[in-house]
Amino acid sequence: MDLSTKYLGLKLRNPLVVGSSGLTADVKKIKELEENGAGAVVLKSIFEEEIALEYDKVLEEITEEGFSRESYDYYDYEIRANRLGECTKLIRECVKTLSIPVIASVNCSYSHEWVSFAAEFEKAGADALELNMFFLPSDLTRSRDEQEQAYLKVVEKIVKTVSIPVALKISHHFSSLGAMIKQLSGMGIAGLVLFNRFFQLDFDIDKLKVIPAHTLSTQVDAALPLRWIALMANRVGCDLAASGGVHDGKGLAKMLLAGAKAVQVVSALYRNGAGHINAMLGELEEWMGKHGYESVDSFRGKMSQAASENPAAYERVQFMKYFGGGEWSLR
Repeated sequence: MDLSTKYLGLKLRNPLVVGSSGLTADVKKIKELEENGAGAVVLKSIFEEEIALEYDKVLEEITEEGFSRESYDYYDYEIRANRLGECTKLIRECVKTLSIPVIASVNCSYSHEWVSFAAEFEKAGADALELNMFFLPSDLTRSRDEQEQAYLKVVEKIVKTVSIPVALKISHHFSSLGAMIKQLSGMGIAGLVLFNRFFQLDFDIDKLKVIPAHTLSTQVDAALPLRWIALMANRVGCDLAASGGVHDGKGLAKMLLAGAKAVQVVSALYRNGAGHINAMLGELEEWMGKHGYESVDSFRGKMSQAASENPAAYERVQFMKYFGGGEWSLR
């Protein structure tokens, strides 16, 4: 079977991309992912917030020790340089060691750092760049338009700064998600990744503490990216990649049928190890053979809304079927 695909203009031996995570923070671990069949890797993100938190901690310590305020800028630059240096070193080592595409990842808040980090990662040799963007919808000081303009401004600056392909990983928290995806796709980016995964919270009702919940995804989480990949495939000016809830070869097949050019996987590998990549690809090949598909391109997008005989079914079919008592077909 020909599992090869093109994503962000890069030739991948298969569409399974290991997403940005602790799994992609070390060259040895990443090499293992490559040896087990990964088509590409997205390196662990550089988080602007982590740099800020580390800076705040240092400020607190040096203030207690009686250092003068003139020392602050030195620590700011040193912490930033150290963290950036670690990331660029990882990029260089991966590019030197691996034969699969290496995609660097940037995760910032509102600041100029998006552009400077992107430029440094390009210099280090990254094959592409993924901007992991999420501006909190809980920020009540910014209007809807201000939130959306923040995305557009960052993207506009970065595509003018770097020459390598840029992918944008976004959330589904937009007032008009389809229109926003369409608008972003026309800004010169090479791809959109649907969607980010965020911290899920729960309450410890005995200790009255906020605690993490559902750190890893489940197959149920695939429903959201599956629907939006299917809705937007062949309607945007860039590649689409799926992220969230894909744990086996059947999940890969579904996202590709919806129209995805690549599928990011993380949680399944945390649960099952790097060897699970081969298992997922083997299951995909088995499914392809069963249905007579010789290549990924031969069936990609067959289940997208644009290719459907009943496009309305993607919008309200579940509501009508389960609450209206009718029988509906997605053919």
